[in-house]
Order: sequence, then structure tokens, then C-alpha cells
Amino acid sequence: MNFPVRRGSGDTMWPRPSWGMVDPWHDFENVWSQMGRFLGQASGPAGAGHGWMPMTEEEETDEAYVIKAELPGVPRDNINVEMDGNDLCITGEMDEKSHGKVLAHRRGRFSYRSSMPSGIDSEHIEAGLDHGVLTVRIPKSGESKPRRIGIVEVEGEGKSA
Repeated sequence: MNFPVRRGSGDTMWPRPSWGMVDPWHDFENVWSQMGRFLGQASGPAGAGHGWMPMTEEEETDEAYVIKAELPGVPRDNINVEMDGNDLCITGEMDEKSHGKVLAHRRGRFSYRSSMPSGIDSEHIEAGLDHGVLTVRIPKSGESKPRRIGIVEVEGEGKSA
């Protein structure tokens, strides 16, 4: 099951609506930013200062949000995982010096950004790197778990005098 996220570098073409409801430009902005990333990656030679975005998989469980990012050959020391409010930021660099030219198409800076829904426990976030896959587990706080609310009968309602 997918969960609502907002990806991107944080800079958008239009200001966010302040009314806190559905953003009518959300889908358009996602397509626009993805096209910009794809065209930016294709416009220059690999590693010529152009960043790349790792392939990711996002999953929601009852207890947490789990993000997996493919970072083959990237050393653990070259990866930064940060939470800025509800924004998850995965950044780093794959330099040619540490790994020769084996992964020349994947050298240079990389970044991934995703906005998490409210109700996360940012104090207990875990990240692990195993066989080139970075797994970030962001637990939900107790208040964000769905629960059923019972409806009680209110006295005086529905009774005629």
C-alpha cells in the first residue's frame, strides 16, 4: 500500500495553498519535477556535476513507513539520512576516487527527498545498509494509528416530546 508523499527538492513553481486541503497542483508538480530530473540527467555526460536520484520503494505498515533506496557500490560513510520536520532527505556522493570507473554511470551527487505524513516518531528512526539497499524505517507515533470510534446515543436526540 502506498502512502501520500511529496517528492522533490522543495522548490516549486507555485506557492502551496494555505487552506490545508487538497492541493490541485500536486500531480502536475510531480510530473513536472520528474520530467525535469529525467531531462537534467540525460542532458549531460554522467558524472559531469549532474545529480542522480536512487530508485526507491515506499511502503506503509501498521507500525511504520519503510523506504528502501538502491545505492549499489555507495559506501556507508558517503550517505546522509536526515529528517527535517516531516521531510526525509537522503543525500550523498559516489566519487570516482573511491571506486574507480566500475560504476561510472552512477558517480556524482545523489539526493532523494520525501515528505512524510504527520504523526511520525522522529526520535526512533532507523536506517541500515545491506547489499547496496538502504532501508529507512520511520515509526508512526501512537496518535497516527487508525482506530474505530464508537458512536453513543445522545440523550434528547431522536426522542419526541
